Amino acid sequence: MDFSNINIALLIAAIMVAAVPILLAAIGEMVVEKAGVLNLGVEGMMIMGAVCGFAVAMTTGSPVTAFVGAALGGMVLSLVFGILTQYFMTNQVATGLALTLFGLGLSSLIGQSYRGLKPPATVKLDLGPLSDIPFLGQALFSHDWIVYFSLALTVAVWAFLKYTRAGLVLRAVGENHDAAHALGYKIKLIRLAAIGFGGACAGIGGAYISLVRVPQWVDGMTAGAGWIALAIVVFGAWRAGYVLLGAYLFGGMTVLQLNLQVAGVAIPVEYLSMSPYLLTIFVLVLISATRSRTSLAAPGSLGRAFHASR
Repeated sequence: MDFSNINIALLIAAIMVAAVPILLAAIGEMVVEKAGVLNLGVEGMMIMGAVCGFAVAMTTGSPVTAFVGAALGGMVLSLVFGILTQYFMTNQVATGLALTLFGLGLSSLIGQSYRGLKPPATVKLDLGPLSDIPFLGQALFSHDWIVYFSLALTVAVWAFLKYTRAGLVLRAVGENHDAAHALGYKIKLIRLAAIGFGGACAGIGGAYISLVRVPQWVDGMTAGAGWIALAIVVFGAWRAGYVLLGAYLFGGMTVLQLNLQVAGVAIPVEYLSMSPYLLTIFVLVLISATRSRTSLAAPGSLGRAFHASR
């Protein structure tokens, strides 16, 4: 084993990049669940964002426009889920699972003509003197704008939920939709807005995989990132700061196993490759063992259908 080949600054930078898709999807899903809706279709929305972003990038040549297209692709798919669950009262769990299967199939169909192509590069930001700081410049200040956007979005969501009236209303809807309805709030519209936001975040996260992390189109390239994002929301107890921590933890595991392979660790490659998913299972088991603490943090109306007649 030779750990001298591992550059710590590059390792930190790689962790930040690896965490972006999961963080964006998880922070969007957290808002959705804060509104009392359980959307298991995150994986489907991410893969749709990945293919829509890739298609727009190849058509326009603009990475910025591509991420906008990815957000719209994820949002449209999420609104299908929203309309079905909020207005047609379909089961949220079953509809979310169907959304994932639909997204995987539709993205494969759309992406057939883009296989083997390379999208335009998403350039890194020029942060001037910050990029020249020894170690920190390479580790923290040498990224593209989406990395910093994901961090800014996390802070914005935290501030929105904690300090704004609209955030308080959204949380009230998620805690007790009947009481919020009695106060005159439009429960279905508020939830639909939250669902659309979550879909847009998942779409951008998916596009980051196809445009930056793996700059090409491959069927099913999200590889379970949406399911990990769902686990992180629970792991983070529906708090933005903990969700950020969870995303970087899982991103770190993904990057670390690659570095351990390079270092020649005497562990079969297959075991290292499955380590992020084993960590997911471990976290879910840990959450189940501390069910009382987690259940107290969960929104009171999570997963419950709203009937205005009540």
